[in-house]
Amino acid sequence: MNDDIIKIFALFSDEVPKEVRLLDTSHGDEDFRTAVIVETESGSKYVLKLADNDFTLPERITIWQRTVEEYRKLGYYCPRIIADKSGSFPRVDYEGHKCTAYVEEYAPYRSAEDRFAENEGEHEGKLYKTYLRDIWQMTAKMAAQYFDYSEYPSAYCLFEKFCPSDETDEVLGNALEWKKYADTLPEEFREQVERIWQLWTDNRAALEKVYKQFPTTVLQADLNFSNVLIDDAGKFVGIYDFNLCGREVFLNYLIRECRDDGYICEALKASAEYYHFSDFEKDTVQMLYRCLMPLWYTRVEDMKDLGNDYKAVRAFLDETERMLTDPIDFREYME
Repeated sequence: MNDDIIKIFALFSDEVPKEVRLLDTSHGDEDFRTAVIVETESGSKYVLKLADNDFTLPERITIWQRTVEEYRKLGYYCPRIIADKSGSFPRVDYEGHKCTAYVEEYAPYRSAEDRFAENEGEHEGKLYKTYLRDIWQMTAKMAAQYFDYSEYPSAYCLFEKFCPSDETDEVLGNALEWKKYADTLPEEFREQVERIWQLWTDNRAALEKVYKQFPTTVLQADLNFSNVLIDDAGKFVGIYDFNLCGREVFLNYLIRECRDDGYICEALKASAEYYHFSDFEKDTVQMLYRCLMPLWYTRVEDMKDLGNDYKAVRAFLDETERMLTDPIDFREYME
């Protein structure tokens, strides 16, 4: 058994570990993360998390901790975040890193991803459709609280960086990658590429002027299937993994999580049952959509995948331009 892990876990609990299992969850050299599943002699299970990056900070973990409790108050299960015996989130030495440490309860439920893996015949899209309403009703209830206790943005932040190491916000970063690749296309596409880029930058500049008028709340900010929890009967019960949590504009979060026009409309409709969209939000959602969707990273990858099929490239650019010009009546789903 790892002696360093035992010593670190002792900062949080007097229970004696019987078994530990390490999971490397790092994202590159500058984002070291390890999750340790600890089973104690009493039969209790915990998840010890160790991180060396520029966003897992004690002040931020305190915000994640409160946000967990706010979801729980609304009736959703989220594993509680546990501080050490002194009530803090200590810095510890581990594997040559100076890590921030915290502990979570071990969730008694499976993730939707696990269920998908166990039921190979189920398509992930079907699972998403199954839980779409539940997920967005939960998130709308959080949005309707208009929490203001976080100065830190979520990882979905727009017009600001999530952490100091980021060069730009993610949306701008993706758009710049789109332009970089589009500029390598043959000359015959140059005029349309420049037109699309001008449409996108003009819309982004107009949105930036009014973006701070959007109401904000504090959200978990990572609704992928590995974080959505379901019970043995297949019922949605809650979420976990709050390390991207922070202050967020609800519509920004909703659009970026859905990434598909049909899902966006369904999510808006489900959300409207618990969240009152203001006239400002209804009037501005189109601008937000045009900023987030046309040059999103999945579309950058889709365009690259077309290679030298220039007929397909033209069709793809036409679709991108339509996304930046053709109106979508989102308002009818927000009433």
